[in-house]
Amino acid sequence: MKIQYLGDSKDSFKWDYHDFLMSKLNYKTLKIILMMTPDDGGNDGNTHASNFPARNEILDFCNQLRKTKSIEKIKELPAMTSSSYQICFHKANNFITNQNRYAYFSDFEADGNQLVFFDPDNGFEPDKSLTEKHVKFKEINRILDKLSDESVISVFQHHRRKSFPDDFANILSKIDKGYCVAIYWHSLMFVLITKSKSVCDKLIEFNTEYAKTKPVKNIA
Repeated sequence: MKIQYLGDSKDSFKWDYHDFLMSKLNYKTLKIILMMTPDDGGNDGNTHASNFPARNEILDFCNQLRKTKSIEKIKELPAMTSSSYQICFHKANNFITNQNRYAYFSDFEADGNQLVFFDPDNGFEPDKSLTEKHVKFKEINRILDKLSDESVISVFQHHRRKSFPDDFANILSKIDKGYCVAIYWHSLMFVLITKSKSVCDKLIEFNTEYAKTKPVKNIA
């Protein structure tokens, strides 16, 4: 994640969807693994939040993020939607690099049932050219092993040179633990992973419900 992305259209989808998930899961904690990288001065992050038809309170929230460019302001999301969960970060002040990856994830602390959101710039590791913009499958497995059976991992996945259903099938073939579903819009997909078959079934129901009111498609 980069500071320059705060408040853009992907953020609008990101926070609208994850706030919705938290309301359905009724968990106390949304833990965000930010995977911060330095801004690059490019045009990415310039799209308007309203390009995704999020709820008005989410659009207001994204507009505030765009104005302030404050990571800490993300923690105000539950207040903006009158929700009771809390947001906490894993190493918000640390940039991730290929050199510090192991240490970056080593002291992750699990706390009851929670939604854990990985927010890399690009998503899952590709077949070649792994960079700090990607999360490794084994890193996800390390975190999944620490979580309760009812917890859920969500992973940000940017569009690659294949359709999202094909990309999800490829990702699924490389995930050797848990159950997975996904939801996507435009150039962004979220892949959800859980140890529990019953929780996965609920996630399918939640995604179906969300897709009834948004221009998104779900993959089960």
